Amino acid sequence: MSIHGPALHPGPVEPEKAASRREDAPPPPRPWTMIERGLAAVGLSGKALVIFAPALWLTLFFLVPLAVVLQISFSIKEFGRPPYSDMLSFAEDGTVQMTLHLSNYMRLFQDSLYVSAYFSSIRIALISTLIALLIGYPMAYAIARAPDRWRNILLMLVILPFWTSFLLRVYALSTFMRGNGVINNFLGLFGIPPIQMMQTDFAVYVGIVYTYLPFMILPLYTTLVKLDGALLEASADLGARPWRTFVSITLPLSMPGIIAGSMLVFIPAIGEFVIPSLLGGPGTLMIGRVLWDEFFANTNWPRAAAVAIAMLVVVVVPIMLMQRAQSAVVERR
Repeated sequence: MSIHGPALHPGPVEPEKAASRREDAPPPPRPWTMIERGLAAVGLSGKALVIFAPALWLTLFFLVPLAVVLQISFSIKEFGRPPYSDMLSFAEDGTVQMTLHLSNYMRLFQDSLYVSAYFSSIRIALISTLIALLIGYPMAYAIARAPDRWRNILLMLVILPFWTSFLLRVYALSTFMRGNGVINNFLGLFGIPPIQMMQTDFAVYVGIVYTYLPFMILPLYTTLVKLDGALLEASADLGARPWRTFVSITLPLSMPGIIAGSMLVFIPAIGEFVIPSLLGGPGTLMIGRVLWDEFFANTNWPRAAAVAIAMLVVVVVPIMLMQRAQSAVVERR
């Protein structure tokens, strides 16, 4: 005997209860949360992932080539491929012998050519950096104090030379300073005799300053534009003259920009090769030129590698000193 009746169906769910059920349900995992969980599973964090890319780039394109150049610097010149001796030698009994030749580094201190090249490079780089600072500081100050609608235009004019080739700009500069160039032709209109500018240190200074001046202006502008104008107004209210305000407030607060700009100009200028070769004369001796001659003219790779390592040390020392000075300035603030 069976009893038939109406099927039992759940009644309609009220909207309030349905909404409460949706709120109580856990939200679906977000894509970034799933990525973080996956990185945590393999022992990586988001910070480590961000550092990984530049660390890999630094390792592949700086540390590994530096290790190769360092290894070559401890070898001696040989006629063959490669044109230097091996650091490791393997004997038949299985022993491995490492041979380090220090003759290349000793030669750098014994030969006056390399000593003169290093001192000349430091001198030219320092003078060029000082000239770039004297020219770039007023320009950066004027841009930082310009109205907002003009700042982007002025910054674009500063960066505009980078839109053309570096080699093309140096060649164009040489056409201005030649004996029959634009400058001497203009001076000839007033009866002034031609001035010898090419093949001199003056032309090298002009070329370096012209090329690297934006690297001085941009850090200075970044620092000066953040300068609090209330400090300048307070100094004026206390009776200080503009020059006194500049020396006491503006110049000390802009010191980080001065240090950063000087580093960006000094470091590439000390190893410059193109500008001294095209604008300088035979007496313009810089370490980049010596490095080129050792590699390609003399085919002495070990000596050239030693010159490059020594130049790296010469560059790293001022960087460390400037960073320490910049840290001291920041701590005083």
